Amino acid sequence: MALGALTSPQDPAGSNEMEIEFPDNRLLIDLCGEHDKNLATIEQKLGVQINRRGNQLWILGKEDAQNRTAEVLGALYARLEAGRTVESGDMDRELRMEAARSGDQLEMFRGGKVEIKTRKKLVEPRTDAQKAYVQSLFANELAFGIGPAGTGKTYLAVAVGVSMFLNGQVDKIILSRPAVEAGERLGFLPGDMKEKIDPYMQPLYDALNDFLPSKQLAKLFEEKNIEIAPLAFMRGRTLSNAFVVLDEAQNASTMQMKMFLTRLGEGSRMVITGDRTQVDLPSGTPSGLADAERLLNSVPKISFNYFTSKDVVRHPLVAAIIEAYEADT
Repeated sequence: MALGALTSPQDPAGSNEMEIEFPDNRLLIDLCGEHDKNLATIEQKLGVQINRRGNQLWILGKEDAQNRTAEVLGALYARLEAGRTVESGDMDRELRMEAARSGDQLEMFRGGKVEIKTRKKLVEPRTDAQKAYVQSLFANELAFGIGPAGTGKTYLAVAVGVSMFLNGQVDKIILSRPAVEAGERLGFLPGDMKEKIDPYMQPLYDALNDFLPSKQLAKLFEEKNIEIAPLAFMRGRTLSNAFVVLDEAQNASTMQMKMFLTRLGEGSRMVITGDRTQVDLPSGTPSGLADAERLLNSVPKISFNYFTSKDVVRHPLVAAIIEAYEADT
């Protein structure tokens, strides 16, 4: 990709045109998106105007905004050259990372990008908090991810677990959740115990299906290299050489949390994720997540990672909803 800057005498004062040339016109089409929607997003976020002429993009705006736009376009084009896709989430991640590079969070990104390799896809954190979280999962034997829904706490933890399993760093993956009702009791659901519990575990199945081919995943379940089980099924076990995730930990009682944490065995990694605002425990029952946070936040080699509505990577309305509820408390 060739970069060059030109100044047009018709441009407004203080504005120049920067020319960016892309060698592969087919990739440029993918970069621009359907009806140039990707370019429109970048224009809106960075305050520039982008015009396409053949295999060139011309950026009109202030020099700083032009440079930032060129960085984002270059990173997205590099993804396409590597055989990856450019989707809305990738756009969002690059724009956030560019904002961080140009601001006070520059230090966090100097070590290069964090990437998690799985069988089906390459997973990349989209915010600075997500990047710090992923780094802590690789660096610590016990890590907590605390924050609102949609911030990638569980998804990234499962991705790291799959990556470590594929690299031979652990022998198995164990995923667990408390089977706590949120308005509907287990006993009223149809089917046997597995059929009653599976709906609670579905987010964990969904994450695994994103990272592993279905045939390989089925074989790993059959051989018990991957287990998904309610929290109550963890009692009495010692979890060695495993990557262990406890999801929705705000719905674990204090005793359940202590029981789970003390399952940690030799050669294992453990991740605890939860949202303090979505506790479904009976009234008066303290959350084990809150107790663990209070008791363990000064213990060495235990990492606590926090997310806010700014880290939500679902639909933009989810962040707005979370902020509205937070403002009302």
